[in-house]
Amino acid sequence: MKVLFVSLGCDKNRVDTEVMLGLLVQRGFEITGDEQEADVIVVNTCSFIGDAKEESIDTILEMARQKETGRCKALVAAGCLAERYREEILAELPELDAVVGTASYDHIVEAVEEALAGHGPYRSFRSIDETPERTAPRVVTTGGYYVFLKIAEGCDKRCTYCAIPQVRGRYRSVPMEQLLAEAEELCRGGARELILVAQETTRYGVDLYGKKMLPELLRRLARIPSLAWIRLQYCYPEEITEELIQVIREEPKVCSYLDIPIQHASDRILKRMGRRTTRADLTQRIQRLREQIPEIALRTTLISGFPGETEEDHRCLLDFVEEMKFDRLGVFAYSQEEDTPAAEMPDQVPEEVKEARRQEIMERQQEISRERSEALVGKELLVMVEGRLPEENAYVGRTYRDAPEVDGYLFFQTDQELMSGDFARVRVTGALEYDLMGEWMDESAE
Repeated sequence: MKVLFVSLGCDKNRVDTEVMLGLLVQRGFEITGDEQEADVIVVNTCSFIGDAKEESIDTILEMARQKETGRCKALVAAGCLAERYREEILAELPELDAVVGTASYDHIVEAVEEALAGHGPYRSFRSIDETPERTAPRVVTTGGYYVFLKIAEGCDKRCTYCAIPQVRGRYRSVPMEQLLAEAEELCRGGARELILVAQETTRYGVDLYGKKMLPELLRRLARIPSLAWIRLQYCYPEEITEELIQVIREEPKVCSYLDIPIQHASDRILKRMGRRTTRADLTQRIQRLREQIPEIALRTTLISGFPGETEEDHRCLLDFVEEMKFDRLGVFAYSQEEDTPAAEMPDQVPEEVKEARRQEIMERQQEISRERSEALVGKELLVMVEGRLPEENAYVGRTYRDAPEVDGYLFFQTDQELMSGDFARVRVTGALEYDLMGEWMDESAE
């Protein structure tokens, strides 16, 4: 029996998909990328914002058509949308044969088999504060040379706009020994880059060990011989410690790159969001990072049009973007999520205003990104090869400044035969807003 997975949303969701694939392969299922050949289709859904929910529903409906035109005999929904709307999803989407919540992905085999046997609709939900045990190796879906390592589940921050605690539960760190064993297994499978993800990576270990243990985890991961890069994402600014800065500065395998979601820079809006920083705090933290790690690349995400945001608040945020000159930046228009405090706040901002403000920030950031990229011209950078573009006779790769799928690429030419996951040293010769061009420097850059 062949199974097709469609994984939507964040990289943390992708890890759950890879775990479920591992369980199904262990049971004897074959993985396919062709929906026409699939006996079973599983959609691992997202419900972070309105657009994500719409994409999840549209994907389920699109895959449901394979039950009429293809081989598909069972359609399963897993993940955040299934968890958040567990009472409504089967009523609204009768095409589904099974639903599996965020804390029940270890029941995917039972869900698939029950659906195939016609015993549906099958439902599996347990407390969102539980963490399923791993009983099979993950099936990596990124190509293998870079992989995501989820170091914690859930979140305790309770930002007023966010429904994640409702679908992912309280913050739960994965025991360090378990993470180290998983990392070693992934590296034996060919991984050269580990990307650490969680709703918040910076508080790793507080619940298990009584203190922040991310620096210690980084040090121990760096001892894996075949590992070349370790990348950090989702680091809340108020939780970045001097010890963490020191590890990034001193440990060569830890990329000088941080993803720091700040969301806004107006103190009034930050307070309404339930964030635990001020503009002054953010400025101080960013300046400290750049003082201690001059080459660091900083990515952030922002929300435009939060309830009550005035033109003055927007200008404050725009000025902050101009002042801080982030290397990478994304902006979401605020999404009014039911059952969150922000959804009930007065002074909701009209959609067209949210979008206009989002666009204005992104246009300014495009100029900043070009400036930051042009400053790299003439520098030599280590590049992880991602693939080859035959029609251009060029390779595409990423530097330490670029996380996969969200940041830019560096394109270069060489007659050498390179494989995905290889490293090359490249001199930057040109720059666009988000991408770089370069020339290959040598054949051995390990």
